[in-house]
Amino acid sequence: MQNKSYTYAEKGSPVYLFSIVLAAVVGGLLFGYDTAVISGAEKGLQAFFMGAKDFTYTNFMHGFTTSSALIGCIIGSALSGVMASRLGRRRTLFAAGILFFLSALGSYDPEFLFFPKGVPTRSLLLAFNGYRILGGLGVGMASAICPMYIAEISPAEKRGTLVSWNQFAIIFGQLVVYFVNFLILGSHANPVVDLVGGVNKVLNPDAAAWTTATGWRLMFVSEAVPAGIFTILALLIPETPRYLAMSGRDDKALYVLSKINGEAKGRQILADIKATTEQKTEKLFTYGWLVIFVGIMLSVFQQAIGINAVLYFAPRIFESMGLGNPMVYTVVMGVINITFTLVAVFTVEKLGRKPLLVVGSLCMAAGALGVAFSNIFTVPAIVPVISILVYSASFMFSWGPICWVLISEIFPNTIRSQATAVAVAFQWIFNFIVSSTFVPMYNMRLGSMGVGFGHFFSYALYGVICLLAALFVWKLVPETKGKTLEEMNNIWKKKKA
Repeated sequence: MQNKSYTYAEKGSPVYLFSIVLAAVVGGLLFGYDTAVISGAEKGLQAFFMGAKDFTYTNFMHGFTTSSALIGCIIGSALSGVMASRLGRRRTLFAAGILFFLSALGSYDPEFLFFPKGVPTRSLLLAFNGYRILGGLGVGMASAICPMYIAEISPAEKRGTLVSWNQFAIIFGQLVVYFVNFLILGSHANPVVDLVGGVNKVLNPDAAAWTTATGWRLMFVSEAVPAGIFTILALLIPETPRYLAMSGRDDKALYVLSKINGEAKGRQILADIKATTEQKTEKLFTYGWLVIFVGIMLSVFQQAIGINAVLYFAPRIFESMGLGNPMVYTVVMGVINITFTLVAVFTVEKLGRKPLLVVGSLCMAAGALGVAFSNIFTVPAIVPVISILVYSASFMFSWGPICWVLISEIFPNTIRSQATAVAVAFQWIFNFIVSSTFVPMYNMRLGSMGVGFGHFFSYALYGVICLLAALFVWKLVPETKGKTLEEMNNIWKKKKA
């Protein structure tokens, strides 16, 4: 029963569309912010917990602490489908904002109510990791729902561009937090941890005292500002027309559609939506196994090509190349990443999804193999530097944004929330696998080649996977440029038949 009377707009409003997409994109910024904030805080955090009296804070514990948010990411992305189906897209984004906000405050003050301030203990370490996992839940939910929300709210001809802005926001969020961490640290020294007599020790603790006691806390709590903004914005944006129609709220769905597209086109889109949504949800494999397999493999390849190993360990990699100041090259790579993400934003609706993915995969393969063979042949240092920059830039105009675009649009309406949750969960699982295996693989030794073998093997492996990714896209991924979300039903029904 529809109780409210709506006035439908004759013409669509680009400003209205821009404003609600911008609000959703803040979720992408938070995604990047939360995953990168640990990079500036981890040294002070390590020195703080090394001061514990009731346990020894080992390298293994520190490795788990710096990556514990990934546990929440896997769980949050897996739960996002159920939440998006039952609560709606908008309320799920609001819940993610609350989790971001609570995680920022809890990571800043894990002692709150239960522990003495500034006294590191095993129990406090567990509490801190709990707050980081809480933030990971928000990241996992946002990583699945933000692109889905933007795709379901956007006109077909603008969808790829608007979803690509979410990836730009992720990369921009990472750069923002690097800058914020730099400002917070200021003239204070980061702790220097080294093995002394087989035990980790903080060298020159007096110089790093402020960072150890306070600096890392301020880095984590800085996230509360964008988290609070995002949570408020999530209350102001509308629910997506697709979810409203599947929930029987046709008048509200038409109201949103008409504000974006105009009433005439809005009624046409609503009719198409209703034709594909006789019921709110269908079973995951209603459209066959291939659509689920393609969604999962898009996520797997986005991580298996090794990009996060490069992004997370860029300073270590540039240092191994014998360069002067590796941070300079890391910043250069960051600027290049932003620039080439914009290439995708402005070309995805002109060139299409498949061409960008195939070309990007081949260029990444060339870059990765260039780095690999630089470790077994004598070449100028500029060769591996250019190769790794080509590898990173190619990801940013292809697999970085386009994977999210495809995952947000290839699934039929009635299984989109469930299928997206499955695909994104696999993305976080393989993120963890690649991130945790890179360092031991990179440091492998073999006979006279020494550690050079590990350097060669890791990038040669990523290069081969990039070639397989290009083949996968060429053979199995449908082109979705210019197609409505409702057309996905017919595409997969034909492939099933």
